[in-house]
Amino acid sequence: MRLSAVSSLIDRISISIGRAAAWLTLAMVLVTFLIVVIRYVFDSGFIWLQESLVWMHAAVFMLGAAYTLQMEEHVRVDIFYRDMSERRRAWVNFLGVMLFVFPLCAFFVVTALSYAGASWSLHEISLNAGGLPYPAIPLLKTVLIIMPVAVALQGLSLLLRSLRTIRAR
Repeated sequence: MRLSAVSSLIDRISISIGRAAAWLTLAMVLVTFLIVVIRYVFDSGFIWLQESLVWMHAAVFMLGAAYTLQMEEHVRVDIFYRDMSERRRAWVNFLGVMLFVFPLCAFFVVTALSYAGASWSLHEISLNAGGLPYPAIPLLKTVLIIMPVAVALQGLSLLLRSLRTIRAR
């Protein structure tokens, strides 16, 4: 498989995950509406429903990180970058991925593995009475592993595109 094909495949995966996260925002709006109706019309509520809203909000940010990198919408100090040639930008992206993205993602994965693993082994449930049942909490903590893996993959795609630009004369 050619490197450009690998990069395109990774980009498509990131876009798919990003679009799924975008749909999750619609679910958040609907759940918020449901919470308000249940609370003010029926004078009741469900802790698990409120907790699910908080976890969906976290999942949107975590799952949207690779998509944001792919679309180049991430936070960047753009003082010098915007005026650079395409080749110099490719060098900045290459070095940024190698020096920051990959090491940080590796650290997150190593840290999150034990955190999520403990949650699975303990069959963790919500600390609140009536909160989210098993396996909701371990599944949501597993997103802490998925996010850096997805960002690292997207970093690989950026790295491959940067290499292609650097090699072009």
